[in-house]
Amino acid sequence: MTQTTVGLQIPFQSLVDAITSLGVEEKRRLWEILESEISQIEEDLLESDPTVKAEIEEARLAYQTGDYQTIDQYIAHRSGKAQ
Repeated sequence: MTQTTVGLQIPFQSLVDAITSLGVEEKRRLWEILESEISQIEEDLLESDPTVKAEIEEARLAYQTGDYQTIDQYIAHRSGKAQ
């Protein structure tokens, strides 16, 4: 069985009206879907940003060379400063 994809053009106000008519659980599910989609888009945008790419590469290199501090080391260091 083949799957067919259909693209729809729905006026925004019609979409708003349809959402308004949904029950609470359906709205929560829609919210989860939108939140997931928006997070993925934002992540993709960040990953395509040259500055972010450079920072990620710098962090990876630091990790590979052992130039990092564990959370336990950080906490111990902060605790020592507080005294």
